[in-house]
Amino acid sequence: MKRKTAREFLMKVLFQMDASGEFSADNIEKIISGTSLGEQRDYCTSLLNRVCEHKESIDELIAKFSTSRKVERMPKTDISILRLSVTEIVYFDDIPVAVSINEAVELAKKYGTEQSPKFVNAILGSIGNDRSSNLRRTSS
Repeated sequence: MKRKTAREFLMKVLFQMDASGEFSADNIEKIISGTSLGEQRDYCTSLLNRVCEHKESIDELIAKFSTSRKVERMPKTDISILRLSVTEIVYFDDIPVAVSINEAVELAKKYGTEQSPKFVNAILGSIGNDRSSNLRRTSS
């Protein structure tokens, strides 16, 4: 599985977690074991664990840069994409910020509303440029 496909899978998992309200690391192995992730297994497991572990701080960071909508009022697709990309930006040194943002915008084009790509790009661009989001590797 390619990283792009893994991101799409993760966005869908995060969407389901948000819909059910179950952001629990206990469910991750069950979710992961039922799919053929190949070389992306560690990445997917790590990202889901980080989201479950740091969901509040990830959502606070998203809220800080969202001037038009509160996190709880955002479409579930948008917030799932944002959580995925913010987690990459903040916790994954090996993924360039620009790549994470571009992939998120592509997911927003495919799954979001007409406004989603611009909205996702604006928030992630601000987070990527903000040095205070260097809560970065300190929370690892």
